[in-house]
Amino acid sequence: MKTRPHILISNDDGILAPGILNLVEVASELGDISIVAPDSAQSGMGHAITIGRPLRVYKEELPGGLTGYAINGTPADCVKLATGVLLDRAPDLILSGINHGANTSVSTIYSGTLSAAREGAIQEIPSIGFSLCNFQHEADMSTAKAVARVIIKEALEQKMPAGQCLNVNIPDLPLDKLKGIKVTRQAEGRWTEGFDERVDPFGRKYYWMTGEFVLTDKNNGTDIHAIEDGYVSVTPINRDMTRHQDLPSLSEWTLEL
Repeated sequence: MKTRPHILISNDDGILAPGILNLVEVASELGDISIVAPDSAQSGMGHAITIGRPLRVYKEELPGGLTGYAINGTPADCVKLATGVLLDRAPDLILSGINHGANTSVSTIYSGTLSAAREGAIQEIPSIGFSLCNFQHEADMSTAKAVARVIIKEALEQKMPAGQCLNVNIPDLPLDKLKGIKVTRQAEGRWTEGFDERVDPFGRKYYWMTGEFVLTDKNNGTDIHAIEDGYVSVTPINRDMTRHQDLPSLSEWTLEL
């Protein structure tokens, strides 16, 4: 019999978050799954790794009689530990999510969800990050599950190349209201941060970060444009952060010691 694909699943919202449990349900239809995820929420951790304290692994009983591994670390830690220590079979595909909230534009840099997927790509394992554009813990995941099923199935059938990483963002719409799925590019934009200054009961100042996203890219073809127009956005993202267009001009600098 043909061996079913091995799928590693992680996230940044924690191993018991609704999003990962829904993704596990879908992925288990399409392959043999392993679950390695943070033991608590790690949103906004980016590609941080833990080097100043020990990482601990705990078995976690999940709904449906499944067992996963909970790690007291970041999403990138989880993928590193999974592929380097915990799994006795290399994954054919890594999935991360389903995240509660969009991961579009420059947010891909800060996202723990996408860092788990990107870590897979660094290890030459095809990877996909899924995000639903709804931050609520009780968000309806039925549309996201249907979209994930289609994309995972196609990814396995098309045999994603080693190191490819896809960023999938799903509008918060009923399935029958979705217009379709578009391949997109990342929109240009940035966050403008503010800091709300407060005082604790001991008279010491502390700060809550606030912020507003500023979209500077009004063109079609972006992840944000697709979502606003009612489409699922699928964006291939790159681990290579070289700004290639600057190489010719930098080569003309006089850089001599």
